[in-house]
Amino acid sequence: MKFLCLIHLNEEELDAMPAEEMNSLNKRHLEFNNGLRKSGHFIEAEALEPSAATARVRVRKGKTTTVVDGPFAESKELVAGFYLIEAADLREATQIASRIPSAPLGTIEVRPTRKLIVDGIARDA
Repeated sequence: MKFLCLIHLNEEELDAMPAEEMNSLNKRHLEFNNGLRKSGHFIEAEALEPSAATARVRVRKGKTTTVVDGPFAESKELVAGFYLIEAADLREATQIASRIPSAPLGTIEVRPTRKLIVDGIARDA
């Protein structure tokens, strides 16, 4: 099964992190990625730009009604990156997510992916 692990972090805390600490965190992520590759759990991982660099698009009745520049959430904790992993079940996925180097700094949301059902047949996206 595939699981999306969304890394929620406080952007203000990340911005205030000394360069040495950020470098160390990034290095631990790269090492973690290599471990996931070796174990067969790795599919994809990416860090995301800060929320100020984002846009939100809304389409209604076939027309783009809104394009808004970020940030959007009232919360200080925003999605800072993600992992797409392969795991046997939610238990294994949460165990893997608990080892993500950023976990002690925020929250990791673990969500199973699902196949799209078209005409009663499950299909990959």
